[in-house]
Amino acid sequence: MTGSWLALEPGADPAERARALRRAHEMFTAAGTVPRPVRDVVAESWRRSVRAGVGPDVTASVELMDGDLGTYRAEHPLARVMPLVRELMGTFAADGEHLLAVCDAHGRLLWVEGHPATRRRAGRMNFVPGARWAESAVGTNAPGTAVAVDRPVQVFAAEHFIRRVQPWTCAAAPVHDPHTGRVLGAVDITGGDGLAHPHSLGFVQAVARAAESQLALLTPERPGADAAELTALGRDEALLSADGRRIRLSRRHSEIVVLLAHHPEGMSGDELLCALYEDETVTPVTLRAELARLRGVLGPGRLVSRPYRLAIPVESDAAVVERRLRAGAVTAAATAYAGPLLPGSQAPAVARLRRRLADDLRASLIASRDPDLLADWAHAPWGEDDRDIWHALAAIRPTAVARSRLAALESELTAPNGW
Repeated sequence: MTGSWLALEPGADPAERARALRRAHEMFTAAGTVPRPVRDVVAESWRRSVRAGVGPDVTASVELMDGDLGTYRAEHPLARVMPLVRELMGTFAADGEHLLAVCDAHGRLLWVEGHPATRRRAGRMNFVPGARWAESAVGTNAPGTAVAVDRPVQVFAAEHFIRRVQPWTCAAAPVHDPHTGRVLGAVDITGGDGLAHPHSLGFVQAVARAAESQLALLTPERPGADAAELTALGRDEALLSADGRRIRLSRRHSEIVVLLAHHPEGMSGDELLCALYEDETVTPVTLRAELARLRGVLGPGRLVSRPYRLAIPVESDAAVVERRLRAGAVTAAATAYAGPLLPGSQAPAVARLRRRLADDLRASLIASRDPDLLADWAHAPWGEDDRDIWHALAAIRPTAVARSRLAALESELTAPNGW
């Protein structure tokens, strides 16, 4: 039961479970221990919430309003499937006095619709469009936790980390880009204890899958000469999507395609050799063999030589982040950043691209002084030892967690070798 993604097992008494969860929540906030009957998924979320510096009495902040919200929603990929989401969930939400909600990949609510009286009640806790409901901002909740763990999840009563949200129950499921697999956001149903039923979790999961299918249908078929998509952030083996195929590249082929996508004009054999290998004893024959194998993987006519270049345009996720940073869209850039570029690569040119992209984004985050964006980076695997980010976060949101982590990092920096 504790490992289940369902809030209540068959036969459980909701009222008794709610009382037990309130006692468990008070014990956790007082002593940091998680007793039964708290499920594993909730216990782990509570711990992440504390590490992010979330307190049980915080309130969600509204980040987007009026024109900014309208523009952001109109440009978001999930806007294209909102008519379908409303068709599938709208009547259920209105008749059951529930709310349907859709958030982006950062847990920011984009749409909150449903029963008018329920919307007014939810508005008192800022469960409104434009508000940030990420775990790192407001603790355990269904839409924020669903995008954090990339799984459908129910959150029942006092499983919510914030006390003022504990009268509510919700279920949410992530929605993915059908071509890249990246999380775009989540669909959520929020209301009373009745939503703890297993059907509500299956319902939002079915809606999420329907939304993904609709997105796939709405995305035009790509002819052979059209752009391919390259996903290389946060993964050692890049994914290339073209002509309806998704090709998982080897580590070396990932490095080559990343470099050629960054240099659409092409690279000579000598340039590629220096870009890929630190070892100067590696011969051009080795590189030519790798390129021959890659040509077979990509298919005829996709990789040409003199100079080596990709014969089709390639849109990489790293280029999306770079473009958004140049436009000053820091939140959008952070949303698109799924992690370091080919983090395991030691190819000199890839390492330089990885450092430059991370440094540019870090600098933009620090300059933005947005505590939620800083917290997202600080609590990500690539940011947990980032002293500059923790320093900026502690200056803006001086929680005990932030101050403690910053002190530990500064202590490590000044400690003598061998300590």
